[in-house]
Amino acid sequence: MERYESWLERAESSYELSKAKINPNIYFEDLCYQAQQAVEKSFKGLLIFFGKEPEFTHNIGILLKEIAKYTEIPDNITESINLTNFAVQTRYPGEYTRVTKEEFEYATKVAKDSLDWVRKIIKEKSVTEGEL
Repeated sequence: MERYESWLERAESSYELSKAKINPNIYFEDLCYQAQQAVEKSFKGLLIFFGKEPEFTHNIGILLKEIAKYTEIPDNITESINLTNFAVQTRYPGEYTRVTKEEFEYATKVAKDSLDWVRKIIKEKSVTEGEL
């Protein structure tokens, strides 16, 4: 298995966890953290696929800036920057506004879109490189 594939598997795992609202005691904040992790891990996997060692960061904007050096980023994927705050700010009790169901649904949609996009890019680039 390629290293980038391990990152994508972990991204998929985080995405599946983000959808796991099976218990009313689970905070939307915790699920949104998993959605953010899905995006972060998939973007790091994509950078590894491109031969770039990703920065040690939770900031999705930084990762997207690096990805933009290799491929065009659609607007709906750029929205993933909005999930960055779920990486740190809402992980622990503190001074922040609780995450709503609508924000949770948005976060999981953005995570799914991002994962799908990363897989599509890798598939397209793999086919192109295989044809050379």
